[in-house]
Amino acid sequence: MREHIESMLDTLKFGSITLVVQDGKIVQIEKNEKVRLQSNKIR
Repeated sequence: MREHIESMLDTLKFGSITLVVQDGKIVQIEKNEKVRLQSNKIR
């Protein structure tokens, strides 16, 4: 479990990781990643 979370953290640039706990045990891990797009505008 710990290795899985660390692996997710290593690949995440912008976003969040949420642990869902029931009865004191982790039952779900959610990874939300944001992708930053570069603007093509010329200034």
